[in-house]
Amino acid sequence: MAKLLIKNGIVVDGTGKERFKADIAIENDVIVKIGDICKDGYEKVIDAAGKVVSPGFIDTHSHSSMLLFQDPFLTPKICQGITTELVAQDGMGPAPVTEETLSPWIKAMKGLEGEYQIEWTWRSVADYLKLIETLELGPNIAYLAPHGNIRMVSMGLDNRKPTEKEIRLMQKNLAKAIDEGAFGMSTGMIYPPCCYAEIQEFIELGKVIHEKGGVFVTHQRSEADSILDSMEEILTIGKESGCKVHFSHFKVCGRNNWDKFPKVLDRLDKAKEEGMTVSFDQYPYVAGSTMMSVILPPWVHDGGTDKLIERLKDPKLREKMIEDIENGIPGWDNFVKFAGLEGIFVTFVGSERNQALVGKNLVEVGEIKGKDPLNAIFDVIMEEENIVGLVDFYGTEEHVKLIMSRPEHNVCTDGIMGGKPHPRLYGAFPRVLSKYVREEKAFTLETAIHKMTGKAADVLGLTDRGILKEGLAADIVIFDPEKIQDTADYTNPTQYPLGIEYVLVNGKILINEGKPQRQKAGKVLRFKKR
Repeated sequence: MAKLLIKNGIVVDGTGKERFKADIAIENDVIVKIGDICKDGYEKVIDAAGKVVSPGFIDTHSHSSMLLFQDPFLTPKICQGITTELVAQDGMGPAPVTEETLSPWIKAMKGLEGEYQIEWTWRSVADYLKLIETLELGPNIAYLAPHGNIRMVSMGLDNRKPTEKEIRLMQKNLAKAIDEGAFGMSTGMIYPPCCYAEIQEFIELGKVIHEKGGVFVTHQRSEADSILDSMEEILTIGKESGCKVHFSHFKVCGRNNWDKFPKVLDRLDKAKEEGMTVSFDQYPYVAGSTMMSVILPPWVHDGGTDKLIERLKDPKLREKMIEDIENGIPGWDNFVKFAGLEGIFVTFVGSERNQALVGKNLVEVGEIKGKDPLNAIFDVIMEEENIVGLVDFYGTEEHVKLIMSRPEHNVCTDGIMGGKPHPRLYGAFPRVLSKYVREEKAFTLETAIHKMTGKAADVLGLTDRGILKEGLAADIVIFDPEKIQDTADYTNPTQYPLGIEYVLVNGKILINEGKPQRQKAGKVLRFKKR
């Protein structure tokens, strides 16, 4: 569609400034005028009277890099107003890979993002981005260079310290990935092989990120018992390398750690006083979601998925795993300890064999399997070759709101598809607007929209979208502020939100009067240093 006009809308432009009434004219994929505009000469006119017109939402923590091959429209995301996705999070993504690392890495990715029937024809970031560019993309896609991939292609999957030569190779591979379009680097410091890296490795890679102008995005080493030490590690990486730091899905896990929350916020304040550029994202729920194998002690993961499965077959090693889970390991985020067996639920499995376990907590898994809960879930991880997901309950509503109110904050989903997913996959952004803006009045609509759009764009260094401004990309959401509502919950998570009437990506209408309208609209966004 060449020319489109949005009339009579309540414009919330993504900058945080007060709303105003205006029309918005779009030609091809660009906003050409904002103001009082005559409707004559436009091929389509949308009457947005009484509705909010905002920039398209930007999801800074997404696990859609493989889902794109099954559903490039990314229906759960488009339906909640997301027009740009940042993929390859937590240090794990499709690229780069090598012939030697391909087989174990495919297995590792299945454990995080699920199993999809796609031939891995790519090897570099450039190859992957070129391939997904051919898909019928709904939202725009931005990519992070995953630390796990960078380390793997430079020195393999072993748990050891890199040589000086390997550090230089990692730096070279990271620089190449950013030059090919990655917006920075992601880390998953609880996942192998990222968890094997020491601070100096990250500092050396941070220097490359700083030189290139990207962002260091981190699932930090601890979000529980050692969170203060973990934050100090990340902030030291930022200070010594000079790179921008962005914490993924920021939170404090476990009742036994909630007393640390004031010190966590104090450390953020101190970082600002020190002149650091620090930001974080957060999903608006008190439960998280990831792969089930995170409940296993770190040593079980050494060498990749094949080695993990071998260890699960050894009864003596199982005894050691249970001992470590029950007693803890210093510096390790023990999910069973902070969420409890009854607070960890199976969200998906890779085969039909264990489908009856989806939606069950670990106590229930044990009852169904006729074993103690830990040995029962060990069996499941082994049988499913590590293709098992979880939801874990760790936090409080008070903490969610405190984190959300911080100036460093922007909204994300961290959504993972499969089985019975976390409801954030379908409802994170509408939930902020309904629960925290309209119902609880935790902050203003303008602030919320800024956290979903302009703030997120600033984190990534996007200058062509994220706010409504003449000359920028026409990524736009039109919603009813009185009706917008998330409907997904933990019991029925695959439910679409209400109240979103139109979603435009690069000027093309993908949600039309509340209904999906599939067509290719999204672009692959490639990083350009500002």
